[in-house]
Amino acid sequence: MSFLTTLTTARPAVAAFAAMGILWGTFAAVLPDIKTMLGVDETRLGLVMFMTPLAAVTAMLLAPRIGAALGGIALPVAVLAMALGFSLPGHAQTLWLFPLAMMAAGAGTGLTDVLMNARVAALENARGLHLMNLCHAAYSFGYAGGALLTGQMRAAHWSPAMVMGSMAALAVLAALLTLERHGRIDGLARPKGPGAAHLGLVPVLGGGMVLIAFLTENAAENWSALHIEKTLGGSPAHGAMGPAALALTMGIARLVGQGVATRVDETRLLAGGAAVAAAGALIAAMATSPAMAYAGFIIMGIGASVIAPTAFSLVGRAAAPEARARAVARATLLGYFGYFFGPPLLGFLAGNFGLRMAFVFAAVMLMAIPLFARVLSRRLTAATDFHPSPR
Repeated sequence: MSFLTTLTTARPAVAAFAAMGILWGTFAAVLPDIKTMLGVDETRLGLVMFMTPLAAVTAMLLAPRIGAALGGIALPVAVLAMALGFSLPGHAQTLWLFPLAMMAAGAGTGLTDVLMNARVAALENARGLHLMNLCHAAYSFGYAGGALLTGQMRAAHWSPAMVMGSMAALAVLAALLTLERHGRIDGLARPKGPGAAHLGLVPVLGGGMVLIAFLTENAAENWSALHIEKTLGGSPAHGAMGPAALALTMGIARLVGQGVATRVDETRLLAGGAAVAAAGALIAAMATSPAMAYAGFIIMGIGASVIAPTAFSLVGRAAAPEARARAVARATLLGYFGYFFGPPLLGFLAGNFGLRMAFVFAAVMLMAIPLFARVLSRRLTAATDFHPSPR
């Protein structure tokens, strides 16, 4: 099947992933201006943003019920809600309004995150295709594109309200691309009957792998610039190249992984990705120059890029068809805690043992991936005895 055909098949999910990447890339790039607008320091800014992940987790818990109630328009409504939520923070010029605006953005993100991953899993199993890497690549490129466009708008002295409003409008257009004639995500509603609500270890194992992948990405995204500048004595320009190198590497690697996933067994792909990512993390930890750190982050990005998409895909295949969407939703929720607990945990390690130790810890965590993958693969083998895969 050609790449264009695959892209057409995955269009609704690709549009949702790209919209989320654009909005979060925009927010990350405009954050310095928002900090100035609110007149707060980094500590207070972190505190007022604390409600964002709480709102996201709450929305994730409610997402299966909301998705089941909305039926075929669930994903478009979620992306639209996310876009509208991100249009608010730029207008919240008073400190008490800003957390409320970020809660709206977080809730829209949580809802969209669950539904778009569940939609991809449904498309993969219905069409017999691997689509997760392609969709997650759309997020990476959307993030990079949103950040770059925001940089241009900031250079033209646009206000945070203008920047975030413009990019939210772009996300609204993406929401229109998620519309499809038969877009209902089956399996979101909890079936009735004895034992019907039990999902077993499938989403726990898959969510554990996603959590580790997101924690690894978080280590590079949040601490790479500081590591280069503070530990290795690089300039701010050198520091900025760390997260940029990671984002672009992961986007490209996920596109390549889209083809690799059709030829390589998922267990081997996950184990290989974890080993490569761990090697990159250790190189970054032992770096003696910014150039060596860049090499580590690029290698780390190549390996980490395939973990979350492959884990989501494996969860979708290992779960029973009637529980597939709920299993992916549960794995998404568990994986999100990698972003939720990752920053304070890695910050604690960096503050007490040095920034190098944060990357060593990420490398150690990655070594659990092959074990989780092997157990989940065995459950997939058992599941296919009862639910033959179309692949």
